[in-house]
Amino acid sequence: MEEKLTFTQEELSEIEHIVSHLREAIGLSLEKDDETRLGQFIRQAINDDHIHRDVFGLNPVLTSLQTAQIAVDEIGLSRDGVIATLLYSSFSEEDEVTDNIQEKFGKNVAHIIHGLAKIQKLYDKNPVIESENFRNLLLSFAEDMRVILIMIADRVNIMRQIRDTKHMEAKLRVSEEANYLYAPLAHKLGLYTLKSELEDLSLKYLEHDAYYMIKDKLNATKRARDTYIANFIGPIEKKLEEAGLKFHIKGRTKSIHSIWQKMKKQRCAFEGIYDLFAIRIILDAPEQKEKQQCWQAYSIVTDMYQPNPKRLRDWLSVPKSNGYESLHITVLGPEKKWVEVQIRTERMDDVAEHGLAAHWRYKGIKSSGQMDEWLANIRAALEAGDNLQVMDQFRMSLSPEEVYVFTPKGDLLKFPSDATLLDFAYRIHSKVGNTCIGGKINGKVVPIRHQLHSGDTVEVLTQNNQSPKHDWLNIVKTPKAKSKIRLALKETTVKDGLYAKELLERRFRNKKIDIEENYMGHLIKKLGFKEVSDFYKQISDGKLDPNEVIDKYLEVRDHILNGGREHEARSAEDFEYESREEELAKESEDILTIDQNLKGIDYQLAPCCKPIYGDPIFGFVTVNGGIKIHRQSCSNAPELRRRFGYRIVKARWSGKNSSKYAITLRVIGNDDIGIISNITNIISKEEKIIMRSINVDSNDGLFSGNLVVQLEDTTRLHYLIKKLRSVKGVKQVERI
Repeated sequence: MEEKLTFTQEELSEIEHIVSHLREAIGLSLEKDDETRLGQFIRQAINDDHIHRDVFGLNPVLTSLQTAQIAVDEIGLSRDGVIATLLYSSFSEEDEVTDNIQEKFGKNVAHIIHGLAKIQKLYDKNPVIESENFRNLLLSFAEDMRVILIMIADRVNIMRQIRDTKHMEAKLRVSEEANYLYAPLAHKLGLYTLKSELEDLSLKYLEHDAYYMIKDKLNATKRARDTYIANFIGPIEKKLEEAGLKFHIKGRTKSIHSIWQKMKKQRCAFEGIYDLFAIRIILDAPEQKEKQQCWQAYSIVTDMYQPNPKRLRDWLSVPKSNGYESLHITVLGPEKKWVEVQIRTERMDDVAEHGLAAHWRYKGIKSSGQMDEWLANIRAALEAGDNLQVMDQFRMSLSPEEVYVFTPKGDLLKFPSDATLLDFAYRIHSKVGNTCIGGKINGKVVPIRHQLHSGDTVEVLTQNNQSPKHDWLNIVKTPKAKSKIRLALKETTVKDGLYAKELLERRFRNKKIDIEENYMGHLIKKLGFKEVSDFYKQISDGKLDPNEVIDKYLEVRDHILNGGREHEARSAEDFEYESREEELAKESEDILTIDQNLKGIDYQLAPCCKPIYGDPIFGFVTVNGGIKIHRQSCSNAPELRRRFGYRIVKARWSGKNSSKYAITLRVIGNDDIGIISNITNIISKEEKIIMRSINVDSNDGLFSGNLVVQLEDTTRLHYLIKKLRSVKGVKQVERI
């Protein structure tokens, strides 16, 4: 059993100092009895033995106060955030949040503590911390953003305190989390100073030698760096003063973590990193003259030092989407060294210092859509000052777009917000999805259509006799699950069809009756089936009796045979001309008709000739039983007919086409300026033609290229070829 918490004299002294500081910083936002109730609550928790030193031997009461000080001084939280921070380590059961804390300190404080407890439960599942999914899940769990801000402040504080700890395993784990999780979170929320500190400290603990090597090099070169900066800015200060501008200039050395990342990325030594620092000119300018004075300072600097035009970044004329405004230029200073100079006003600098600095945001995590809009609101609240009651309005807007759930092993997966248990099953494996009968979410049994929510732990239940149903397509929401279900249904249809066909053929053989496809085709049509696969499916499902099919087959056969004899001989003049369409209609039972509704037959468009809708075609039965559709003009057609004539099947297109087919065009022409642009412009202007790729070679004034386009039929193809041939300089266009 752990010993009851006691305080050292040094801890008591530091606690007294921090309490005094917090009282001065947020005293105006505190309510009358807050301090008294807070003290009583913490003392009661100590007496009830709810508070113990952590794995590092740190005092939780002191740690909470240090965290609260960081949250106030470096983030800007006030009464509710501070009280929640101090109370969280003191309560034993979550019920106390509603039963006790809410009554004494209000709904907001209870809400924040509830969020902290919720995230602690998330941690208990031991997820993979080093993932963007976990960071987003954490954000979605934080119903009040102060939860995340307190967590960041707490991690910064712990990283400061564990420098000399002997618990190396815990120290490394905490440092890895700081690097992979908390630094990116601070980054997302615009807390640049805390982000840099977390990165530097994690590097210090995880890669000790690299950290101190860079630190020592920076210290060794500090005097030379300071001298260089003084020599660089001296002439600039003089010119700016002569121009009557009010300003101050400061130099900023890159963080140790940033330098280490550059060294690894560029694969060079410390001496190979030239931009170790940046010069910042901060102008004290009235708002209406900000741009004017910034450009004036820019002119003065570039008159004195040669600028690199490729490195000009003008976020003054068009500020970045996050509100960042500044001019960045790189100039060639003394000793032929490149120096970055940033020019901005006091107002712009204040915004940047509060987390909107673009030069770290665009190097880190990039988020989009709702996340950016949401973070902009958070930053606006942070800039509002000490009164952060507006924070209470914020709720995470990730949930309408996506959810994050755990597998039983603790892996974290992302799904659309309306995804179901069946989507999860197919995400694990096709076989798991195909045999899914339901599942357990957080230990509770649920059906396959149950909707997923962030933080759920999902387990799939299966049965070997389960198989996909057609209505499953309406249950799943992810394209991956839909495609797997369609594939399974198609395989089932083919398998059932083969089984039914084999069964029927066996019954025919038992009765010593030969099956002729011509008569069977008439029978299937007479029974009202449009698709052969539907006919065999009825047999496999037991809805159609094979013996009844045989009886009806004999009726059809006898009728056709007898009907043929009853006709008297007629002269040629009695016959009427039949159109080609009527002829095809009569032969339809012998011709494979290709359209998007064809089911039960495994067919593919041959890759050798890539037929499209409208091409004259034929089918070739492969050794696997499937059918390859070739163009009549296919280069392989003569050999196929000569060697495998018995496997050739007549085929034609039918129905109104709605598919798009990829074809390749070979284009040859003069290598003139703009000719490729003219060709691609023609394609892009065609509404129903899509260009997929273009590959062009040039030699001796001629170019030859392959265009891959998607179109609907041969009519569009012939139209496109005609248009391309009309381009000036094009000599040849042909389909390959």
